[in-house]
Amino acid sequence: MDRKKDIQGHLFAFVTIFIWGTTFISTKILLKAISPIEILFIRFTIGFIVLLVFCPHRLKVKDRKQELYFAAAGLCGVTLYYLFENIALTYTFASNVGVIISIAPFFTAIFAHLFLDREKLRLQFFIGFAVAVMGIFLLSFNGSNNLKLNPLGDILAVLAAVVWAAYSVLTKRISGFHYNTIQATRRIFFYGLVFMVPALYIFGFEPKINQLMQPVILFNILFLGLGASALCFVTWNTSVKILGAIKTSVYIYMVPVITVITSVIVLRETITGIAVFGIVLTLSGLIISEMKSQKLCFSKS
Repeated sequence: MDRKKDIQGHLFAFVTIFIWGTTFISTKILLKAISPIEILFIRFTIGFIVLLVFCPHRLKVKDRKQELYFAAAGLCGVTLYYLFENIALTYTFASNVGVIISIAPFFTAIFAHLFLDREKLRLQFFIGFAVAVMGIFLLSFNGSNNLKLNPLGDILAVLAAVVWAAYSVLTKRISGFHYNTIQATRRIFFYGLVFMVPALYIFGFEPKINQLMQPVILFNILFLGLGASALCFVTWNTSVKILGAIKTSVYIYMVPVITVITSVIVLRETITGIAVFGIVLTLSGLIISEMKSQKLCFSKS
């Protein structure tokens, strides 16, 4: 692989995760005024419109079977992932959800190994996974005495991790169709919004314009729509196209690290020695997972 292109892929993955890691702050602010389903539908509608403006040309799919991949990606990466995550937060602790969803790279590795011929499982990946999970655990449960399990909430969080892993594998497949990345991402958003319509009726969709026009609310919803949705899904899908599903997915380990750091800066929250140690472990896990060693690959039989 071209080294320059490889570096570009890592840069796209880092930028994506950096922005996604800060969305916790924006979502926390927005939830005081509007519901989770309203945030979800509005941000992806904005994202779809922005991608349409930047690339108005219609995507002409060559094969009807390829259309199924776009529909499945929209269902998994947009509709189900965010619905499972948001609903899980209403039943269990945010710390539980944060830890569980951060294991998505593990499921990605399994799915990629099973369904993508070129994606191989490496020993370093599992070592890095174990180290990163320990770090994420310290970050999420630092100073908390509320380490409790809620079956429904935690199962939903696991499902969120699984569907995101499926999304990563699907986008890798889609990248093999050699369509324009912006057009492909827009098509995924379209299906995500379509599948989201039933949830609007189930959970209630009644956004108030006067609330949305408040400067703080408007800024944060635009940040989620323009940055976390339109930009980040394009950069993430590009990274998956360049690096592969497994190598890109390990950047998810950095989400809680970035969230902790931005919480300190923006919300003035304190950071403890245990949290710092958790950050070090998480980043170490990322580095270990990215190490190369051809001898330690588990090839598909």
